[in-house]
Amino acid sequence: MPPGPRREGAGQEVSEVKWRPIVIIGLAVAAAASLVIWLQHARLVGHWLQVHTGTVNEPGPYYGFWSGFGSDLEEFGILGAIGVGIYHLVKKYNCHEPGCWRIGNHATADGQFNLCYRHHPDFQGKKPTHELIERLHREHLERQAAIRSKLDEIHERVTSMSAAPGTPAPGTPAPGSPADNAQAASDRQAE
Repeated sequence: MPPGPRREGAGQEVSEVKWRPIVIIGLAVAAAASLVIWLQHARLVGHWLQVHTGTVNEPGPYYGFWSGFGSDLEEFGILGAIGVGIYHLVKKYNCHEPGCWRIGNHATADGQFNLCYRHHPDFQGKKPTHELIERLHREHLERQAAIRSKLDEIHERVTSMSAAPGTPAPGTPAPGSPADNAQAASDRQAE
């Protein structure tokens, strides 16, 4: 359903709220307010930042940084690696429909994608009911039975062709082949 106004009830029009622009505007206003406050109190904020990163009141240049705040850079790298791992884990199990954050528990027919119930073509946007699950299971079993019967037909045809007169049984060497010559030589030696 495309976003925009929709009709509900007798002549009432309800408009859907677009949250993405509201969130973006809110974040932009918060960032601008933080910047203004920082610029108004630049001297205090700058001194606080220098003290807490360890770049002032130390005996040598940047000694305080490397023995204080700078020594935590490795920890930030570890936390970043953990964050990347969590991101990829979520991406793997997430619904593969772009923009959907639901868990994709349902594989597509070829097994290449994981989709949530809203985006899976078999569910048509509804949670799977017991009847739907039974129907899909029954259809799957019918397809498997059809494949199995077709394979059995092919197997019967191949085995009946190899059992025809004058045709060697499967697994026996053809006359004049190296395996047949080796067998004849070993039979002569046994005599």
